[in-house]
Amino acid sequence: MKTLVVVQARTGSSRLPAKVLLPLAGAPLLERMLERVRAARTAFALVVATTADPADEVIESLCARLDVDCFRGHPTDLLDRHHEAARRAGADAVVKIPSDCPLVDPGVIDEVLGRFLATPGRFDFVSNLHPATWPDGNDVEVMTWEALDTAWREASRPHEREHTTPFLWDQPERFRVGNVVWPAGRDLSMTHRFTIDYPEDYAFLRAVFEALWRPERPVFGLDEVLRFLAERPDVFIRNAHLAGVNWYRHHLGELRTVPGGATRDPGLGAR
Repeated sequence: MKTLVVVQARTGSSRLPAKVLLPLAGAPLLERMLERVRAARTAFALVVATTADPADEVIESLCARLDVDCFRGHPTDLLDRHHEAARRAGADAVVKIPSDCPLVDPGVIDEVLGRFLATPGRFDFVSNLHPATWPDGNDVEVMTWEALDTAWREASRPHEREHTTPFLWDQPERFRVGNVVWPAGRDLSMTHRFTIDYPEDYAFLRAVFEALWRPERPVFGLDEVLRFLAERPDVFIRNAHLAGVNWYRHHLGELRTVPGGATRDPGLGAR
């Protein structure tokens, strides 16, 4: 089985433009994120899926420097972009990891892929998001090529095209959906935010990488991050008011399997 990890990335984010190129520990955020993805032990091919917009040539150049495959596709239809990248690669299993997760833990990637790959044919889709338990920003979703192809052919609503996978996980009666919870037995999904969408998120991530990233040991684990935050509450609070803010809030009337408590509005604290 050929497993393809697709990291979606673009420079045209509206709230924090070119966030994937912001510096973290002396390198672009996307480079630091790919460093962590590549540290996973599971065997997979890797591709960065960006857009055909001329502004994203810089992402293609970065991938070339890092010796990472790059695919350029539709700017807003992420389902189409994932589908075409997977089709060209001849993938049997397709993994979605967003580029706005620069602290994604390699061990989390292995946990989710391990669940999917351990029993071939049992699942159409496995993630760690339904329900989520890890700190926000450890998003890993894996699906069969057949499931992705079905979604690509049949999904018609805007949020299904933009977010790639809702057509699958929001129909558990049709698709065989699995979920991986954090083995630690904790749930920090609504209290700890390790993703990037606002300036406060960047301030948080920059502080974490400045404290923990080292050239001789560039990939630090989730436990180290949590210990650091326990010791440095001044860092934790930099984006704590944004914990639990995610894209679900715009589609609660459309998503059948997402409870209202799985998201919240950024309110006045976010810019």
